[in-house]
Amino acid sequence: MDRFSLKGKTAIVTGSSRGIGRAIAIAYARAGARVVVTSRKVDACNAVVEQLRGEGLEATAIACNISSKEQVTALVDQTEKAYGPVDVLVCNAAVNPYYGPMSGITDEAFSKVMDVNIRSNLWMVNRVAPGMAERGGGSIVIISSIAGLTGSRVLGAYAISKAADMQLARNLALEWGKQGVRTNCIAPGLIKTDFAKALWDNPKTLAAALASSPLNAIGDPEDIAGAALLLGSDAGRFITGTTIVIDGGATIGGEA
Repeated sequence: MDRFSLKGKTAIVTGSSRGIGRAIAIAYARAGARVVVTSRKVDACNAVVEQLRGEGLEATAIACNISSKEQVTALVDQTEKAYGPVDVLVCNAAVNPYYGPMSGITDEAFSKVMDVNIRSNLWMVNRVAPGMAERGGGSIVIISSIAGLTGSRVLGAYAISKAADMQLARNLALEWGKQGVRTNCIAPGLIKTDFAKALWDNPKTLAAALASSPLNAIGDPEDIAGAALLLGSDAGRFITGTTIVIDGGATIGGEA
């Protein structure tokens, strides 16, 4: 189990005040990492930090709106000042301001999805990867979605951004791999989070999701944290440039 340890490592998890990001931050802290909990609202981050510190774990809260390059830079600067160089980066924060056919999405909404879900991840990576390379290694985990693997009538722009995240991980794995930096994606299926509440809280869409699931279930945030720990730790040292799908089998097809 030592291979899953993050003892002595510094990790940033974006969008970690709730949902999948929160579950990953908790898993990392319990594995021994010094964890930076970050989202736009520092009070929500502080609540997670208080929980972790109550368990005797090391964590700090830093507010950051990842749509601002200046705030992204400041986030990493403050992390390095508090804990030292970043060893593990989890790009989890994302937006989806529009639900419906792509024929109805505004230019503003489309640009927001692309900027936050793709470009901001690149900003984060470009800030931390050189330091990882200098020290001979590090791990970058991008939270994508199975929406990036299938077509969608109502999540078109979001799906495009999540497919792009998978390609971003492949490109970065090639770009930084020789220096020991691994980059991977996790593609969750429907997870019971506030972000996806419009899907699982609607009886019709929930029924459709359950019908397509071999396990007849949707996931919880903790179901994603284990894979994030694998990819962030030495247990995943030979994994790079790939996407791990965690969807209860929803994308394998077959009969409902």
